[in-house]
Amino acid sequence: MKEYFRVNVSKYIPGKDFDVVRPASLNNPKDNAVMFVTDKYGKDAAALMKCNNCLVFFSDKLAVPNTIQERHAVVICSKAQNAYCMFFRENGITYYPDIEDFVVVNGAYIAKTARIGDKCIILPGAYVGGNISIGSNCYIGSGARLVGDVTVGNNVIIRENTVIGADGLSTNRDQNGKGLTVPQFGGIVIEDDVQIGALTVIARGAIDDTVIKRGSKIDNSVFISHNVVLGEDTFVVGETIMFGSSSTGNQAFISGNSTIRDGRHIGTKSIVGMGAVVVKDVEDGGLVKGNPAK
Repeated sequence: MKEYFRVNVSKYIPGKDFDVVRPASLNNPKDNAVMFVTDKYGKDAAALMKCNNCLVFFSDKLAVPNTIQERHAVVICSKAQNAYCMFFRENGITYYPDIEDFVVVNGAYIAKTARIGDKCIILPGAYVGGNISIGSNCYIGSGARLVGDVTVGNNVIIRENTVIGADGLSTNRDQNGKGLTVPQFGGIVIEDDVQIGALTVIARGAIDDTVIKRGSKIDNSVFISHNVVLGEDTFVVGETIMFGSSSTGNQAFISGNSTIRDGRHIGTKSIVGMGAVVVKDVEDGGLVKGNPAK
């Protein structure tokens, strides 16, 4: 597994002596990772028994089982997510894209370590970074930018001036109200037969990947934030915003100029009406419209 940094946990818990080298989530726990458990997700803390030697910022409103205390370095705090964010500031950890060696092919800038399949069309002015893997028969429009860890399947269309792999926005603040910038370590997975319009931005995951599943279509001028998961054959119409960790089932339809609140799920074969503001989950086969969507 990839190492992003190296910090010894004795800095936080005297008597513990091991290094953490990556972030991880409760959905996908990993050894030697930095993690956090908030009040809302205390029920998921059992996932910490699937990994070892982690630095875990744990809400003081939750009971910490002894088995977890023994297995990890646990910091009990009032705001676990903020403490997780502060970890990166205190240790000077960032995760900006590297400056890469590239070649110019038909006017497109392609990093030498990028992996590109057969019969791809990459137009002048596009940029493909070094950690990008692109399948066969793909189209990358002029001015498109693919940065960070991005895996693109076969028969994918990415239209002009779209950005794949931008950082998502962290909205945490420190005790003085100043913003905390949290590095975004996740990647993006775009499966086969996906179409993405022009001037769209898809943010890489904060910890786990942002995922666009097979056959989905995303219109022009859409924003897909970090950790979003689009189900297969989902359509997202222009000017829509899907905030962090929102998701859809298969064959969902989200009409233009809609807003999906963070963490909300749009069910399979459901429809979100034009301009809707979705603040609650939408059941499978549901139809919602309005602000707030009902």
